[in-house]
Amino acid sequence: MFIWIVFAVITTAVIASLLHPLASPRARVDVGAADGSPVYRDQLAELDRELRANDIRRNEYEYARAEIARRLFKVSEQWQEREECRKFPHAYRWLRPGIVAFLPLAGIGLYVVLGSPDLPSQPLQARLEDPGQDIAILVAKTERHLASRPGDGRGWDVIAPVYLRTGRASEAEAAYRNALRLSGPDMRRLGGLAEALMAKADGSVTAETVNILRQILQLEPKNPRARFYVALSMEQAGRRDEARQAFEALAKQSPADAPWLPLVNEHIAMNGGAPAGAGQAAAPGVDQAAPGNPTQEDVAAAQSMNAGDRQQMIRGMVESLDAKLSADPNNFEGWVRLVRSYAVLNDKDRAAAALKRGLAAFPPPGEQGSQLLALAKELGIATEGATQ
Repeated sequence: MFIWIVFAVITTAVIASLLHPLASPRARVDVGAADGSPVYRDQLAELDRELRANDIRRNEYEYARAEIARRLFKVSEQWQEREECRKFPHAYRWLRPGIVAFLPLAGIGLYVVLGSPDLPSQPLQARLEDPGQDIAILVAKTERHLASRPGDGRGWDVIAPVYLRTGRASEAEAAYRNALRLSGPDMRRLGGLAEALMAKADGSVTAETVNILRQILQLEPKNPRARFYVALSMEQAGRRDEARQAFEALAKQSPADAPWLPLVNEHIAMNGGAPAGAGQAAAPGVDQAAPGNPTQEDVAAAQSMNAGDRQQMIRGMVESLDAKLSADPNNFEGWVRLVRSYAVLNDKDRAAAALKRGLAAFPPPGEQGSQLLALAKELGIATEGATQ
């Protein structure tokens, strides 16, 4: 009898912990962390500063920039998936009654069929036969399976992305090659192999990687990741005109709010071109003169300045944006840029003041206000009193 009382208490605690996030009548789906792409853009800006100060060699700069770009594309895709999940929270309304009704019945039923209080501990071999959710054991079991059955394409498909996520680039490359040989080419396998090759080369886009990327473009001609890395390979090879043209073509294809567009524009400017949109009318709600959207004249002027003058020019652009937002505060994108710009300039007091003014225009109960608060936490800006 005592064991059933224990089970009842445990079941009640588990149900309560599962229902707690759904307690609000307007249950929301947890879509994960905030968009991490701004962090990588800040890293790119820091790399540029180190290059201008001659703190890093040019080849190291190129490799580091390519690696950050790879991570930016990856986190952008993850963010888009989370946004899609957030748009459909009503799909999860059945969870509460399902948890209350199904979980106790399923738990009791499984215990009656499979459970036993006297069940002994399992040795390694037994755990390999029934790994549950232990990733390390799942990998070991898959590796053992593939050692005896190397012709199982599905097994290589399963283990290749696990190798890549855990930093085992060489094993990931071999696994993706086996999966392609046995199961044929598709976007996921080709993309994984290209990513593994770039990880092995420390961000360099080799000739072999370009061949893989061109296979991706045969399957999906407008794939932005593949087009970006093909253009990057031209830049790394010193073919600046070809690289600029390839980046410009990608910028024209990309949506105006594409998270990779600022990075593409930077490469266009680095190769002697004008960023997409430079000299044109700004889109509604976007300040074209704000930091991150330099005009063609700004790019040319910055290239001829020393570090001190360039820093002063950036501060002038930030202060100009600040003045424009004071006159017209209904510009959410402008507040995001202003807060981030002050943070990059290491002026946390002005960043906190800009955050408070932005939250006055876009209060936190709304989606845009919540995004401003998330940005502040990401940048390490104090939010206490910002909503008052």
